[in-house]
Amino acid sequence: MRQKGVDQFASKRVWIIGASSGIGEACAKALIQAGAKVALSSRRVERLNVIAQSASTNQALVFPLDVTQTDQLKAAYDCILNGWGGIDILLFVSGMYVPLRADQFDFQIAEQTIDANLLGPMRAVSLVLPEMLKAHSGHIAIVGSVAGYSGLPKALAYGPSKAAIINFCENLYYDLLPEGVSVHMISPGFVATEATAQNDFEMPALISAEEAANEILKGIQEGEFDIHFPKRFSRFLKFLRILPYPVYFWIVRRFVKI
Repeated sequence: MRQKGVDQFASKRVWIIGASSGIGEACAKALIQAGAKVALSSRRVERLNVIAQSASTNQALVFPLDVTQTDQLKAAYDCILNGWGGIDILLFVSGMYVPLRADQFDFQIAEQTIDANLLGPMRAVSLVLPEMLKAHSGHIAIVGSVAGYSGLPKALAYGPSKAAIINFCENLYYDLLPEGVSVHMISPGFVATEATAQNDFEMPALISAEEAANEILKGIQEGEFDIHFPKRFSRFLKFLRILPYPVYFWIVRRFVKI
């Protein structure tokens, strides 16, 4: 049994959370170009307004919010329900990344990371699920990271938050496939964004946000659950997961110059 894809994005109602920059912004622009109706959310309303101005009349809605605030997410979704009657696709891209290693571990940063990267998507999914289950249709697409595959340097809080997203998406897929609701687990490698600009090390197979958006939208259209890219990098990390730990740690130390 294969989950549903999307024939075309034209007229589809898409709520993009994390739309103001990077991958989210690139997805928003591509979806607007494809004729989708987009609801744009993030904390930076001025950036959302600029993106919305590129859309046709009545094609875009703007709802600034903080993903750690349940009431703000609910207020935005209620407005979408009132205006559009529902959504066809939830695309959750928002997240935070602070490079963190054990010698400077900060629990407050870890707590904030988990709240934004794991509980944020959970909050959004809990809101959209009832209507999708009632309609037996819809798409839930969540951007995680290949950093969730296994432990990597400088990801002491970020990595665990993304590993949990993988588990969350796997559970959603198992439960929702019989209900006609599609789940898309998105695991990018290194993408040139404001977040990765913090990195002070070489990022292998770095791609643009536009390339990432193309991979994501193509995967959703084809009904893929496991959307990962760029393949030359993500497949290598998938291979590392099956190796014995001594070999895995040796490879990481050998090739990750941090």
